[in-house]
Amino acid sequence: MEARTEISSLGEFGLIKKINEGFKTSLPETVCGIGDDAAVIDLDTNYGLLTTDMLLEGVHFDLTFFPLKHLGYKAIAVNISDIAAMNGIPKQVTVSLALSNRFSVEAVDELYAGIHAACRDYNVDLVGGDTSSSRSGLLISVSVFGQVKKDLITYRNTAKANDILCVTGDLGGAYLGLQLLEREKQVFLANPNMQPELEGNDYVIQRQLRPEARMDVVYELAEAGVLPTAMIDLSDGLASDLLHLCAQSQVGAIVYEERLPIDDHTFLAATELNISPITAALNGGEDYELLFTISQDAYELVKNNPKITVIGYVTDNKEEIVLHTKGDNRVPITAQGWS
Repeated sequence: MEARTEISSLGEFGLIKKINEGFKTSLPETVCGIGDDAAVIDLDTNYGLLTTDMLLEGVHFDLTFFPLKHLGYKAIAVNISDIAAMNGIPKQVTVSLALSNRFSVEAVDELYAGIHAACRDYNVDLVGGDTSSSRSGLLISVSVFGQVKKDLITYRNTAKANDILCVTGDLGGAYLGLQLLEREKQVFLANPNMQPELEGNDYVIQRQLRPEARMDVVYELAEAGVLPTAMIDLSDGLASDLLHLCAQSQVGAIVYEERLPIDDHTFLAATELNISPITAALNGGEDYELLFTISQDAYELVKNNPKITVIGYVTDNKEEIVLHTKGDNRVPITAQGWS
C-alpha cells in the first residue's frame, strides 16, 4: 500500500512549495509565478499583477457575527492588499461565489453591496466571476488584476542588509477583535437571551470585520519618492510574514519590541482578554498592513509620516531573526500565526 502523507505534515507553505516544484513557467511574459504576493506578467510598458484568494465559511469567517456587507468589503480589500504589497495599482476584480440554499437573493444583494463599496473605494471594476451551488455554506473567491511600472515593482526577495524595517498602521487589533467576537458567540450559544458585551471595543472589531488595504500608503510613498526595497502584506501575522520576507531575501532582522505599533484600544482589549498585546501584534494576523524595507537614505522621507513606524532593521545574518525586548534580551521570532 502506498504511504499516505498528511497535508498537516507539510503545512500551508510546505504544500505550496511542493505544488510549485511541479510547475516551471515557460512563457516569456511570465516574470514571476508562485512565491510572492501576486504573479507578475510582462505587458511591454508595465507589469501586470494577478492575485487570487478564497474565503470559506467556517474557516475564514463565521456568519454568526460577520455581517454580509462587511464580508463583501473584506473579500475585496484583502486581495487589493496583495497588489499594494507589490507596489501596484489595482484595476479589475472578479468574484466567484458558491452558495447553499439557505441564502436568499436579499442576502446576496447585501454581500454585493459590500463588494460594490470596496470597488468604489479602491477604484476598481468588477468585470466577471462565477456562481455555483454549495452543500456546505458560502465560499467567496476573488481575483484582482493590477499594474505597476516596471521600475517601481517591489518583491519580497530584495531586502538588503542595513535596510530599515517599517510597518504601516498598528498591529494585533484584528486578532483581538476576533477573540472578542468568538467569546460573545459562546455566551450567546449558552444563553440566547444575553446581549453581547462589546462596548468600547469598536476599533478592534472593525479591524477584524472591515480591514482596509493600505493603498493610501502606496500612493504616499510614491509622492515622497520612496521605493521600498522589499514588501509583503501582513495577513498571517508580523512574525510569519517577516520570516517569509527574510527567507526569500536571504537576510536576518532585528525588531524592537518597544517600536511595535499597538493602538490604545488594542491594549485595552488585550487586557480584557488576558492576552499579551505583543503576542497579538506578532502572531495575530489579518491586520493587512504592509511590512516593508527601505534604504537608509530614504529614512528622512518617511520619518514624519504618522502612518509608518520604523520597527527595526535588516542584517546579513539570515540565521538571526530576533525580537529585541524591552528587557534588552534577544528572542528568536518564530511563526505562530495563521497556517
